[in-house]
Amino acid sequence: MAIIIALLAMLMMSALGAALVLTTSSETTIAANFRNAQEGLYAADAAAELAMDHLAATPDWSPILEGQAQSAFVDGEPVGVRTLADGSSLELDETVNMLNCRKLSACSPSELTSSTAQRPWGSNNPVWRLIVYGPLSTLLPALAVHSVCYVIVLAGDDPSENDGNPLRDGDTEANAGSAVLELRAEAFCPRGTHQVLELTVARPAPEEGQPGVRVLSWRHMR
Repeated sequence: MAIIIALLAMLMMSALGAALVLTTSSETTIAANFRNAQEGLYAADAAAELAMDHLAATPDWSPILEGQAQSAFVDGEPVGVRTLADGSSLELDETVNMLNCRKLSACSPSELTSSTAQRPWGSNNPVWRLIVYGPLSTLLPALAVHSVCYVIVLAGDDPSENDGNPLRDGDTEANAGSAVLELRAEAFCPRGTHQVLELTVARPAPEEGQPGVRVLSWRHMR
């Protein structure tokens, strides 16, 4: 009986020890995931700020919408595969295509202008273009940013424009979307963390006397 009781006690202690180890491991994982999520959110916000600085210094936004102009914060051509800090990969072309026509391969002109539940504006559907992309730590080396997140920012014409040309910023007062752009900032961090911010920004009218870019809306996509 003494041996049986001792064995049962050992089994119970082993079970309690295993449960403690499992709980500690789970708490560590949860804390790491929370940290990565917060870092990703801040990284996406920082990338959006970089994009707005670029827009503020650009007098004509049409070349950005045409894909002919990016910011200075890029890590090469806006195509191809990028290897992230955790060894996973990010295909820039596929990311842009998924936003423009919900598929990985290149979008046709008809797919860009088709009305869908996600893009109901037809010929005024925004055509997303990359303007900021690269590891956050290398985009701002002077500030010694110790981040392992990869960030991208895409710009698209505001869908409230009525000119039927998403590659040109409206230039008439009758156009509701004149001097207004949509921005989508994304951060890709370890453990599959992916944070997305969507912003609507506008250039202040000359009579307002305000420099820079004004944020009309800011949304954290969950």
